[in-house]
Amino acid sequence: MTTQTLAPVAAGTRSSERPVVIALAAMLGLGLLFMAGFSPAIAFHNAAHDFRHTQNFPCH
Repeated sequence: MTTQTLAPVAAGTRSSERPVVIALAAMLGLGLLFMAGFSPAIAFHNAAHDFRHTQNFPCH
């Protein structure tokens, strides 16, 4: 009976990819903030209303 051991595979992002990942995450976060905070649509307003108040975000 033999056992094979595999070398560990590096998981995560390479240092050259980090600025791209950070920029995409920032754009996604700002987009969600804009949609939840400034959208005049009543559906978005009702869905985010309580959260806005808990975060002290003015909505009225």
